[in-house]
Amino acid sequence: MQLTNYKITKERERMKILVLSSGGVDSTTCIGMAVNKYGHENVASLSAFYGQRHDKELDCAEKIAKYYNIKHIEMNLSQIFKNSNCSLLAQSSEEIPEGSYGEQIRNNKRVSTYVPFRNGLLLATAASVADSIFPDQEVAIYYGAHSDDYAGNAYADCSIEFTEAMNNAIMIGSYNKIHLEAPLLNCNKTEVVKIGLELNVPYELTWSCYKGGDSQCGICGTCIDRRQAFRNNGVEDPVKYKD
Repeated sequence: MQLTNYKITKERERMKILVLSSGGVDSTTCIGMAVNKYGHENVASLSAFYGQRHDKELDCAEKIAKYYNIKHIEMNLSQIFKNSNCSLLAQSSEEIPEGSYGEQIRNNKRVSTYVPFRNGLLLATAASVADSIFPDQEVAIYYGAHSDDYAGNAYADCSIEFTEAMNNAIMIGSYNKIHLEAPLLNCNKTEVVKIGLELNVPYELTWSCYKGGDSQCGICGTCIDRRQAFRNNGVEDPVKYKD
């Protein structure tokens, strides 16, 4: 996959980008793509605390925003999920599962790390924030879902159908001022990392692990996918792992 070094054209000068940032590989790649295409002055990022077990990803999202010199906003949405027992949440009685997503899907109807309609909530929140901070401009919300996320219906709120439906709702609700873009939707994790490496994305600042701690565990589903993506690109992942 070959990338082009984009220049900001006059017809796109008014376009602003709000990137949903988790502090991980995919959303940080989206930030790199947005800054490369539109310039850092036209890009902002949005992160959310939703009651997850740790705040490592939020710390990373803030560091990444500083690296790219973009505006960063953090929201607290934790009360919405206070009744959920999703294993990603601090109040959950379930442990973070180990093993690949493929193994988890074979044993369950859906993975235990699926937070109920989280991405729908985040995208709706992003639409509200985008309309507030860029009141008179066209805005694209960058969303880092990729094909491995919805493979086997692991995360239904990362699917093509879901993304298209959310885009339609956001367009209608914003008077066609705000739209959703998922530039990685047809890429797998290996291709996502390849794009980021070409753009010199600072993957050393990112966090993917569900478990928290000083180092990434290396054995939860997201760690396994991340490590393999870097291996497939013939480079060493710049973050530390316990395993």
